[in-house]
This record gives sequence, C-alpha cells and structure tokens, in this order.
Amino acid sequence: MYVVSLITGAARPLDPALADSLRNAWGGGDVLWLSPDEAAEFAITQMPANRWQVWEDLQGVGADLVIQPAEGRRKRMLLADMDSTMIQQECIDELADMAGVGPRVADITARAMNGELDFEAALRERVGLLKGLDVAVIEEVLRTRITLMPGAVELVATMRQAGAYCALVSGGFTAFTSRIADRLGFDENRANTLLEAGGKLTGQPGEPILGRAAKVRALEEITAQRGLRHTDVMAVGDGANDLDMLKRAGAGVALHAKPVVAAEVDLRINHGDLTALLFLQGYGRNAFATSLG
Repeated sequence: MYVVSLITGAARPLDPALADSLRNAWGGGDVLWLSPDEAAEFAITQMPANRWQVWEDLQGVGADLVIQPAEGRRKRMLLADMDSTMIQQECIDELADMAGVGPRVADITARAMNGELDFEAALRERVGLLKGLDVAVIEEVLRTRITLMPGAVELVATMRQAGAYCALVSGGFTAFTSRIADRLGFDENRANTLLEAGGKLTGQPGEPILGRAAKVRALEEITAQRGLRHTDVMAVGDGANDLDMLKRAGAGVALHAKPVVAAEVDLRINHGDLTALLFLQGYGRNAFATSLG
C-alpha cells in the first residue's frame, strides 16, 4: 500500500478537482484533506507507471507530488541540514558579505552545493577568505540576517511532541547551529568550527571537517545510540553534501534542492515549506505544535 501526497505552497491553493482527478485515474481510496487548500492524500495499491510524468506536469501548477509506502511513514527521528533548509540563508555567505568578499564566496558555495566542487576543499577556501574578520560579526549576522525557514518551528515542535529525536547536522558552523538548535528546540547539533585568535577569525576551520560522509556517520551514530533504525529517520537537506544522508534515511526529503540532489531523491518538495514534512507523515495541520510548552 502506498500513500499519494499532494502539497502546495502558500501562494497557490490546491484544487480539490486535481486531487479527485488523480485519485480516480490511479484507482485510489478516499481523499483525506490534511489542510484545506494545502495538503491532501489518498491511498493506492501499486506504484503508478506514469508517476514522474504526472510529477512533472504538477510542477507547472505549483504542486508537489510524493508517493511513498504507507507503512512506517511516521518517523521517530528528524535529521536536518541547517543552511537553506532550517534557515533561509547560507551563513558563510552572510559572513563573507560582511567581510567584503560576498560574491566570490557565494559563487563557491553555490558550486559546492551543486556538487561541482569538493565540499571540504571549498569550505577551507571560503573560510580562508574570512581571515581577520571580527568574531563579533557572527552575532551581528545572527541578529540581523538569519531567518528561519517557514515551517521550521512547527516541524521540530510537532515531531518532538510526538516523541521524535531531532538533530541538526550541518556543514556550517557551531557558532550558528548552536543558536538555531536552541531556538528551534533540537535535541543536539553537529557542525564545523571557526577558529579564532585575539577576537578575529584565523581563516581556518577546525579539523576534522564535517562534510558529506560525516552526515551519514551522524545518522548511524545517533540511531545506534537511541536504538533506532535508519528507516525510522526522516532527513531533509538541499545540497550535494546532504545526498548520502538523504539516501540513507528511511525518508530523505530534498527541500527546494539543487538539481543534482533532486534528480537522485524521490521525495521532493519544491513548492511547500517545512510543514510538508509533517504532511508526508500524515499529520494534519490541526495537529501541528508551535512550541514544546
């Protein structure tokens, strides 16, 4: 048994006629609305042969289509990337902009996230360009430039309220992940470090660098510690360094992802926000939490 999920972004409501038409074409069960005009689902007994053609067609009307096995879709752990996933920015790009090397660093970031450059080498190069930047700029960037991705609060709060363990695992920096993890209520965070001396960045990251393989290692370590399986995990990310993590998790979601990532992941969210990850698990909007209190 499979579940077909249809999800749209805030700008375009989901047409009930579209959900009914697709259900009829695929011989599905009754349509269940998880959120009016936003998210609907229905069950089918076999994977449709024209799945990806329909997916492509729906991109033109601003709708995400995800088909996944019904069994085990509600997860017991969330493993999330931070930059351009739980927050709307790339932290290193914001620091670089403050340092006057914004365009150069942003270009390297974009190429690394699209898999065109080795992640670790690209990180060292970008951090090197921050040499001499006042450490106080980190706090300024956090205060004035970093914004949460829509749905971030609801995603973490709802999953934690349901007993799931939430880990923020980033190729970015602990100076940012520690604050974002605390703000959102993550149970733990892992990231790289920015070395400093005399109140200035040295232009070097701490070693070893947390990259693509380290994200998979985090998944394996945390699940082992908590007695979970990789199938219990929902992972979310957008860049090439997230790809192995997304493939290893029971449900790997490519959120507004780079083309090289989306091409290799079946669970793609291009139009919805982070609440789409709750809809994919069968949570209705009326079950969303907005805080752990």
